Amino acid sequence: MKVSLITVVYNGEKYIEDCVKSVICQTYKDIEYIVIDGGSTDSTLSILEKYKQNINCFISEKDKGMYDALNKGINKATGDIIGILNADDMLAADDVILKIVTCFKNNNSDAVYGNLNYINPEDANQIIRKWVSKQFTKRDIELGWMPAHPTLYLKKELFDRLGNYSLNFGTAADYELMLRYLYHYQINAVFLDHLIVNMRTGGMSNASFKHRYHAFINDYKAIKANNISFPLLTIAAKKISKIKQYLH
Repeated sequence: MKVSLITVVYNGEKYIEDCVKSVICQTYKDIEYIVIDGGSTDSTLSILEKYKQNINCFISEKDKGMYDALNKGINKATGDIIGILNADDMLAADDVILKIVTCFKNNNSDAVYGNLNYINPEDANQIIRKWVSKQFTKRDIELGWMPAHPTLYLKKELFDRLGNYSLNFGTAADYELMLRYLYHYQINAVFLDHLIVNMRTGGMSNASFKHRYHAFINDYKAIKANNISFPLLTIAAKKISKIKQYLH
């Protein structure tokens, strides 16, 4: 099974090399690595140039944001499975993709997801909190559960059949896609109890009060769009559920 791994980046000179290195050291070799750059003006492009032999598809041009760039990568992908690796993040070990592919094969699943560590942006060895997931039910989603999006790997045919990331939900586009796939269409998603990604803390939706407000509105819209009955309860439960990530 070929895995198409997509990284989108814009002015990511600080961490992009760590990201790329975590891909090229994978023991599983049937990986198509796609990098979509939004027209970086820092040293991102010169860093990526050093690894051009490891990048199967590279595009650098203006886009409409992260999810537009992801859609470009998905449309270019030729793999059986698609995964996303953010430019600030790293695959947690060199056998991560091997374990994911094995899980797909053993379970004949549509999707595989796992665990994630939030790490200190300045010290990758310092774990801030842990997102330990589980095998879920529809009720779990209604009560605010969601997989860690950076750990979610999906069959390519799902995007062809169920659609890409919608640009109508702002920073909740990944949440909306997961609700659409997992809740509305009830694809066969399997939990792999393994650490998949080390993710640096921070992010678009948590940058300020204004960003948090817009994140709330976009979450609400995503939940309503996928016909979950009590969206405010789902949002509240989603926020509360994150508390236990600090207790692991």
